[in-house]
Amino acid sequence: MAKFPTDRFDGVPDSLLRVGAHRTGAKRHTGLIVFAWAALATGILVGAGIITLTAFNGSFQFTSGSSSASSATATATATATSTPSPTASALTDPSKVDPAKTTITILNATTTPGLASGAGTTLRNAGWTVGNEGNASSQVSTSVVYYDDSAADNESIALGVAKSLGIDTVQASTAFPGATITVVLGADFTASS
Repeated sequence: MAKFPTDRFDGVPDSLLRVGAHRTGAKRHTGLIVFAWAALATGILVGAGIITLTAFNGSFQFTSGSSSASSATATATATATSTPSPTASALTDPSKVDPAKTTITILNATTTPGLASGAGTTLRNAGWTVGNEGNASSQVSTSVVYYDDSAADNESIALGVAKSLGIDTVQASTAFPGATITVVLGADFTASS
């Protein structure tokens, strides 16, 4: 083996720890930065997954006719506050209804896509002014027309809407704020009604 002449690096005292190139100290807060980026990426991926699943599940239906979209996501199982009175008669002339005071919302509480839109078309063809159409948050078997009993003629309007759609049940309910008349389409509803 070759023998090299001694130089200044061969005679380094033991008290010196570093001579020449060396590593720097560890950076502070590196773990916190990595955690923050990982949390942000996880949040973005979870949000994108929820939106994708909701879109594929058919929970989004962008056919709202007015700004009161909260009633389109209302639950389909409403509690009835009273039963219709036997003296109320159906209002069959939609031209006598003030659309500024009476809002009609249609909720599809079935797995059949587009049922609310079809019922909305049926009502529009009959002369009714329909506001929101959407999917209910749960499924029901029986179709019901719910009405807000704050005005005396709402029951008659609900009976007229029910007659136009071929629905037998009409009930007063406070479960759908923001809508005067709410049609919840159940599994018994057929589009040809």
